[in-house]
Amino acid sequence: MPIIEVQSLYYSYPGSKEPSLIDINFKANEGEFVVISGPSGCGKTTFCRALNGIIPVSYGGEFKGSVVVDGLETTKHQVYEIAQKVALVFQNPENQLFCTSVEREVAFGPENLALSREEIRCRVDEALEMVGISHLREKSPDELSGGEQQKVAIAALLTMRPKVLVLDEPTANLDPLSARSFLKLLARLNEEMGVTVLLVEHRLEMVSHLADRCVIFDGGKIVLDGPPREVLYSDTASRLGIGVPKAVLVAKRLKLQEITKAKPLTSWELADLVRGIKP
Repeated sequence: MPIIEVQSLYYSYPGSKEPSLIDINFKANEGEFVVISGPSGCGKTTFCRALNGIIPVSYGGEFKGSVVVDGLETTKHQVYEIAQKVALVFQNPENQLFCTSVEREVAFGPENLALSREEIRCRVDEALEMVGISHLREKSPDELSGGEQQKVAIAALLTMRPKVLVLDEPTANLDPLSARSFLKLLARLNEEMGVTVLLVEHRLEMVSHLADRCVIFDGGKIVLDGPPREVLYSDTASRLGIGVPKAVLVAKRLKLQEITKAKPLTSWELADLVRGIKP
């Protein structure tokens, strides 16, 4: 049974003339890593908000269809119940951090669940170590870099033991090195903990090879959904102007698929492929 199941989802913000989501049907199995992309304004962020019940509860508007996460239909349960299943990480981590120290920030969630002091301490230590920021526990979040703040936000959510992580362009304000480090962390959480990851990302060059699936939105609809090598080599992906990896563009221009039937996603895959072609 899918851990996320969206059926015939339609949503329009209050006062909006055009709907943001139109007839969305989507499923994700437990442990999948799904990367979501598409042009600006195509409905990606709205979709993320719908997955943990923020839409329609906090925004109102016209909502049709259903969103079910780990057996809970979002419109029939409180947001705090859904939040224990689905953790949402925003583009700007500063919007989620409000405590005076990293340790207090990470402990905030389990404290509100009224867990025992021993359990809270255990969860905090585990989460800090998992994302590699144990040495920052006494620091104020305001003193940290953007990449470190994102890790704090992730650690704070991990203490709630969510089954799904939904991240809305978390690398948008990070430099390339920090972005790569953060994406590797997500891949490790997915592989080692079995957390289902749904990642909205424009930097497909960095993440497409880590994902099981690639989903492309356009005009409030899902227009592509499948393995990254199939989706990113499609004519539709090229037409939409999304951040298709350079390796894909080069391989298509050289028509390597016709020669080798391979579809490289990264520069090192492309280099290995070219080296192996006999003149």
